[in-house]
Amino acid sequence: MELNEAKNTNAQQAEELSEKAYNELVAVRRDKLKALQEAGNDPFQKTKYPQDTYAADIKKEFDYLAAEEETGKIVCLAGRMMSKRVMGKASFADLRDNTGDIQLYVRRDAVGEEEYAAFKKFDIGDIIGVKGEIFRTKMGEISIRCTEIELLSKSLLPLPEKFHGLKDQEIRYRQRYVDLIVNPDVKNTFVKRSQILREIRDYLDNKGFLEVDTPILLPLEIGASARPFVTHHNTLDIDMYLRIETELNLKRLIVGGFDRVYEVGRIFRNEGMDTKHNPEFTSIELYQAFTDYKGMMDLVEELYKRLAQNICGSLVIPYQGKMIDMGKWERLTMAEAVKKYSGCDYYEWKTDEDARAAAKAKHVEVPADATKGTVLVELFDAFVEENLIQPTFIYDYPVENSPLAKRKVEDPAFTERFEYFINATEFGNAFSELNDPIDQKARFERQVAARKAQNPNDTSQVDYDYVTALEYGLAPTGGLGFGLDRLVMLLTDSASIRDVLLFPTMKPID
Repeated sequence: MELNEAKNTNAQQAEELSEKAYNELVAVRRDKLKALQEAGNDPFQKTKYPQDTYAADIKKEFDYLAAEEETGKIVCLAGRMMSKRVMGKASFADLRDNTGDIQLYVRRDAVGEEEYAAFKKFDIGDIIGVKGEIFRTKMGEISIRCTEIELLSKSLLPLPEKFHGLKDQEIRYRQRYVDLIVNPDVKNTFVKRSQILREIRDYLDNKGFLEVDTPILLPLEIGASARPFVTHHNTLDIDMYLRIETELNLKRLIVGGFDRVYEVGRIFRNEGMDTKHNPEFTSIELYQAFTDYKGMMDLVEELYKRLAQNICGSLVIPYQGKMIDMGKWERLTMAEAVKKYSGCDYYEWKTDEDARAAAKAKHVEVPADATKGTVLVELFDAFVEENLIQPTFIYDYPVENSPLAKRKVEDPAFTERFEYFINATEFGNAFSELNDPIDQKARFERQVAARKAQNPNDTSQVDYDYVTALEYGLAPTGGLGFGLDRLVMLLTDSASIRDVLLFPTMKPID
């Protein structure tokens, strides 16, 4: 007991000392700023700097330099000073710009006594501009021999401790700006995210798809399973809903005569948060006339192979300790997958009661009125998904949970729908789109009625305007939606969706 109390006391004292030391560092930086301002050298009055090159470009161009070799080339760089080692009349520092780090060699006799004295008062984290010659040091480091060095902006808060960086995940997500400064790999993740999006757009554009934008604010809550965020439009005096999908408006465009459209859309769902879910996220939805869900399967496989090769340099990529082979995709119907992993055969069930009995035998709870299709989905969730590590298409979903997919002509209990899974996670969803307005209207009305029966205060409505659009004629169409964030997680080996969102949703500290 006494030992634990002593440990707690020591920890508290260490925390108090640390906070005191931190506050002293902040005070010193503010005193330096005040002195600069009083001397007429306010760094916050600086407006621009003639930056003409970057660290990575210098290292690439002059990689051939031998030790102590000089170039005679003068350059101007600007960025954040990440370290400083003062050694009398000469000092070293590291400057980090948008491309990486480069060493600075600062001599008093090269920059002048006054500038050198000012440089010695610079703090880690300050934004600086330097001019000097490119050379390689005796120790083999490509560096800049500075002839000018200037403070461009003052950092009033110390960066996290040099060798350990910012490790606390909560702080990293809340203060992404600090995370990006001290953890270069984090910045690389978001550079790669941009590259992934560029590759996707290039692929779809070259396939003849047109990128479009559809409304985020919608006038009605559709009867889907996801809960929306609600806001109020003051001028119209109506409640409006942040979209939970882009699907219906994109299919309206297919009706209107665009054969191939896609949208990179921000989606909002008022639901739970975990390593795979954030209330706002980015989806990519695309629709192609005159194809079906198997055409979408081929597109997914081709796109993901291209992304793995171009972003990661290989079709076999690491993800959280596993090797994922993006070059091999298995295709199973949901019924085949359930039989493979649970032993239950959908086609042996003659009645809904048979299906419920099979679920009970497998200790899977289902509603008392569960249909064969509902039971199949529950068995899939219980036995199959966790086994889908390598890329797998699961297709032919029961009509009960696929209100927007076209029924299979040869087996109307199922729809032409697939989802694809990697590392036991669903990555995307696709249909042969339902284009029968009579069937669609009936499914919408059943869906909304079921929600209102469960909750009399439910505000969801049938989108009758979409039904009207279908009545003008929707061509046979294949549709696909997938989450960009999960894809970025996969291609950057990131464990959490928060690692691939620059500013993830966080509960306020207050």
